[in-house]
Amino acid sequence: MTPKEKLELIKQVGEEILTEEELLELLTTKKKLIAYDGFEPSGRIHIAQGLLRAININKLVKAGITFKMLVADWHGWANNKMGGDLDKIQTVGKYFIEVWKACGLDTNHVEFIWASDLLNNREYWKTVMSVARHSTLNRILRTTQIMGRTEKDVLQASHIIYPCMQAADIFHLKADICQLGLDQRKVNVLARELGSKLGFWKPVAVHHHMLMGLTEPHASGDTVERAIAMKMSKSNPNSAIFMTDSEDEISRKIKKAYCPEKQTTDNPILEYCKYIIFERFDTFTIERQEKFGGNVSFSSYAELEKAFLSGDVHPADLKKSTAHYINTILLPVRKYFETNKTAKKLKELVESYQVTR
Repeated sequence: MTPKEKLELIKQVGEEILTEEELLELLTTKKKLIAYDGFEPSGRIHIAQGLLRAININKLVKAGITFKMLVADWHGWANNKMGGDLDKIQTVGKYFIEVWKACGLDTNHVEFIWASDLLNNREYWKTVMSVARHSTLNRILRTTQIMGRTEKDVLQASHIIYPCMQAADIFHLKADICQLGLDQRKVNVLARELGSKLGFWKPVAVHHHMLMGLTEPHASGDTVERAIAMKMSKSNPNSAIFMTDSEDEISRKIKKAYCPEKQTTDNPILEYCKYIIFERFDTFTIERQEKFGGNVSFSSYAELEKAFLSGDVHPADLKKSTAHYINTILLPVRKYFETNKTAKKLKELVESYQVTR
């Protein structure tokens, strides 16, 4: 695969790339590239975190990039996840890893690194302190959206440490590429600004699309702010499809989902078709009675979107078929957690925990 071919594959992941020119130069001049993503273990895992993340990471691996996944347990602790219980946070982290094993993440080419191990290094804390020393308090406060917070929230002192740690993670993981969601943009920009000042490098940021929740969006602001406000959230269980949801739960949630007739923007059902189903299947078939036009198949998302926009596909039929395909994808995950004793125990523990914001 040529550098330009690799770039085109990565562009399928990156809704925003800072910057394409820098990324192409890396792909051209550096033999071994390292990308990283980090996840804060907090409760059950939904399809945006599970399926979409696996799809995106697998594409970077296919482009020849070494991938490191940071289990951000101490970050979750700083953010008061799971009531600030570090043991529970670490249990959730183990559960997430089992989900990715079950849903097709290329775990043979992904290294999982625990933050609690990474920060045993004194040099790591020197970098955390350097990031803090080169940043104003207001600058750090502006990054709080990476934690699902705002500057108006009542923040703990640990929320100030968190962004400094996340910026330090990039350099101690030796990451050339930060491959995270758009909601992590502000800390990646901070790392890009500070890299050379701290004696490191300027990492490239590849920000992936954030999958919408199932409910009607009520969001304003710029593109990034809207995307963050509309993203799938486990704090509203009816807006999210979880990786171990039953067939009935999937059907019920999708049946009630926001999906206006002939509307192709801000439509979560179409998003799931575009970003998940067409990534797993070559053909998307809608089964319907002859009096409603009979079965119809689409070989690309563009074809499906065009048919929906014209009214040739009704929302009810689209929802029914989408539920079928999502259930088909998640069926092996459910079976894995039913038959693997370790995974089953982790799932039961996580589902017994009370999730805190």
